[in-house]
Amino acid sequence: QGLLVESGGGLVQAGGSLRLSCDASVRIFTTYAMGWFRQAPGKEREFVAAITWSGGSTYVADSVKGRFTISRDNAKNAMFLQMNSLKPEDTDVYYCAAARRVDIATMTPEKCDYWGQGTQVTVSS
Repeated sequence: QGLLVESGGGLVQAGGSLRLSCDASVRIFTTYAMGWFRQAPGKEREFVAAITWSGGSTYVADSVKGRFTISRDNAKNAMFLQMNSLKPEDTDVYYCAAARRVDIATMTPEKCDYWGQGTQVTVSS
């Protein structure tokens, strides 16, 4: 409970930037993959980006490629999502997640073992 906590969401104007953080209260095992998902009302939770904890390999969804960057700080057990050039369609609740035995290129909600509570990102026109 509460092992993953997101922060950094808020209201921004289109074209602006936000930096989301996902902090783990315990050490993240190097065999885990960490990722970001987002979900809008009435829609399925969709993949945004993922990173391997050991090597830092990343995979980013086409919808945000070139605008969003995922990173991590192993020493601080933290993961980040730098979101630039935000668009109104990026408005969603963003969740961080952790998964074992998963390929970051095929990371789905069903494969995730732990979730944060979510942080709201709202992009105005």
